[in-house]
Amino acid sequence: MKILVEEYQYDAALVRDVLQGIDALQNVEGLVSLSYVGYFYNPKLNGGKGDTVFILPKVLMNEQGRVFSKYAPDDIIHMDTSKLNDQERKFLYEFAVWIYRAVDVYQRSHEDSDIVYHRKISQVGRGMKKRTNTLLDILLSLIQFNKDNQSLITFILKNLHSGFNKINWTKTINHSAAIIQNDEPVYINPVNKKRQVNFDEELLVIYYSILNYISQTYGFHVDITIGFPLITGSKFESYLNGRGIIRLRQIKYKYFSDKMLELWNLCYAFFAHRTEITTSAELKEYLLVKNFYVVFEAIIDELIGDKKDELPEDFKEQKDGKLVDHLYTYPGLIQADEEQRTYYIGDSKYYKIGGSLGDTSIYKQYTYARNIVQYNIDLWLNKKEGDPDPEVRLRDDVTEGYNIIPNFFISAAMKQGDYSYNHREIELTKISGKRNPEIKFQFKDRLFDRDTMLLSRYNVNFLFVISLYARNKQAEKAAWKEEVRMQFRKEIRKVLEKEYSFYPMRSRGVDLDDYMTQHFRLLIGKVFTPFQDRSILTLAMHTPMGKNVLTAEQAKLLTTLRKDFDIDENYTLGKEPQLPPATDLQFMVTDYVLIGYYKDTTHLKWIADKKLYNVRAGKDRGSLDLSSSVFGARYLLLYGREGFYKFKLNPQKVRVWSKEELEKSGYGSARHDYYVVFFIEKRITEGDFAAMDFDNDKLKSLLNRYGKDHANHDKGAIAVPISELVSCKK
Repeated sequence: MKILVEEYQYDAALVRDVLQGIDALQNVEGLVSLSYVGYFYNPKLNGGKGDTVFILPKVLMNEQGRVFSKYAPDDIIHMDTSKLNDQERKFLYEFAVWIYRAVDVYQRSHEDSDIVYHRKISQVGRGMKKRTNTLLDILLSLIQFNKDNQSLITFILKNLHSGFNKINWTKTINHSAAIIQNDEPVYINPVNKKRQVNFDEELLVIYYSILNYISQTYGFHVDITIGFPLITGSKFESYLNGRGIIRLRQIKYKYFSDKMLELWNLCYAFFAHRTEITTSAELKEYLLVKNFYVVFEAIIDELIGDKKDELPEDFKEQKDGKLVDHLYTYPGLIQADEEQRTYYIGDSKYYKIGGSLGDTSIYKQYTYARNIVQYNIDLWLNKKEGDPDPEVRLRDDVTEGYNIIPNFFISAAMKQGDYSYNHREIELTKISGKRNPEIKFQFKDRLFDRDTMLLSRYNVNFLFVISLYARNKQAEKAAWKEEVRMQFRKEIRKVLEKEYSFYPMRSRGVDLDDYMTQHFRLLIGKVFTPFQDRSILTLAMHTPMGKNVLTAEQAKLLTTLRKDFDIDENYTLGKEPQLPPATDLQFMVTDYVLIGYYKDTTHLKWIADKKLYNVRAGKDRGSLDLSSSVFGARYLLLYGREGFYKFKLNPQKVRVWSKEELEKSGYGSARHDYYVVFFIEKRITEGDFAAMDFDNDKLKSLLNRYGKDHANHDKGAIAVPISELVSCKK
């Protein structure tokens, strides 16, 4: 086998014979550089006997152009005469096959791609159930059969040898003379059972002779366990030149089991393929890909990214012509739950080991993120009534902050002396000699600002991702996709915690809308609501000197916030905040309270028993306008002669019912066409809200302000922000 490396500049004289028939770039200095990765079979090598040639990706080299950090690619072209040790030689054989398999998988899934060059010799033998593309495909199938069917082969061998030494006593007595010794006959020449021609044995001899040839010629490791003499030397050469096909045809119809027929087909394909190559010295087969970085991007995208049709339009193929390599949605970085998701943006970098990033690549990543922020805003602004909400919301309406968008490069890496395909982890590495992560911002402490960008770089084990992609097993790929996404989230959290300190906080009775309005310049970009509990804000402050190592200005802000908020000052990303439970007064500005009227205790009991409260829909003075924020009401305050009653509503179950639907609930005779129906979860009997009393004059004033006639109580029903209800306290 011959080994070449992509983009390495070879002396033309060294590789002229090896590359015969394959286009290569030669400069004026007589150097040849290959822009391909993959495999081809050259029948003119080795004195016309032919040999396989692998062109391996440049990631095999370090920045000094050395393979294994010590060999120039010139020195390993001819593997049989190179100075490679056994471990290195074994690695290259295996690595070459994985590269071939990866290119093959890519070619099958990208049939319209113009970067793949594929030519096959179509003759694979009669009776084949499956066409095999190349000689290498056949070699790998033969080797795999040996690995997968050891128990079957052992069983066949055991049966072949059973019974051959048993004596046929009938024939021995009839045809042999006996000697009497101690009054007993002794037969000097017993007759054994005759051994018949066994075609299973012959097929196994041919099969293992092929494996022996593969091992000797191409360097693949195979286990040969049978004890029969193998076909070697000139006799095997005759099998390669046509005798193998003839003999296999003669014994073909002696087999009945599916496995032995499969083995026969594999052996026949091998000899048929080799014979056709031998009889025509001009025949070549190859599977090559130009611009292997495209394949690497496809590999990484399949293993970590969302598909284009799983993402909003323009997010991956952006309107300014930029193409995002990898994009997916995943739970955000701060909270422990998976409620609030964000976008993760990745870019593949296919370099030599240790290759550095350029400024163009870095600034393109920032542009990707800025575009996605604006596209996400547009999704929400352009959403039509009745359309489902987009999956991701980057801008927070409460704080006007923006969720963090993880942005990262992912590079192929191979550690010196480490030839393991099992290392699944990613690791943080440097961005072109700069700090990692690189942080761009307008204002240092505004992490939740749309102009604050974090960019990291990670290495992934090239051997692992190539083998995972080449195996093409969907369950394995899906499992690693989830695993690596969790790894990215974990690693980026570590980066954030090195640079920032986070302080979840819950208000002690202050209205968040009013508070944000009053302290807007102080808090903008520094706070966000990342938790399912929307009453919790998170403050982030840039502390590169260490967690909670604050500047005087930062310490002053924290002191100010402590007056009105309970703060978790030892928070770790991904954990639940350690904060006192919320009281009934700790509502968000987006929480609405429905204020309604009950006629008497019978009416009140019906509401409590049915757990329903309804108000007619419409636009007159006694109705709720369907365009209002009534559907967001989370609490119900009922007033009447017996006092105030408080209930918790389920805003997810607000419905508009016709009068017929309402009557079915046991309402009685409904007089209006449509009603807004609220579903009650429970009555609130504990906490500050339950104990709160209201000033009737203030409440009447609130009703009047919304255009309701407080003198006619059954027409008074409004939904108001909690801040307005609090203003009606006694």
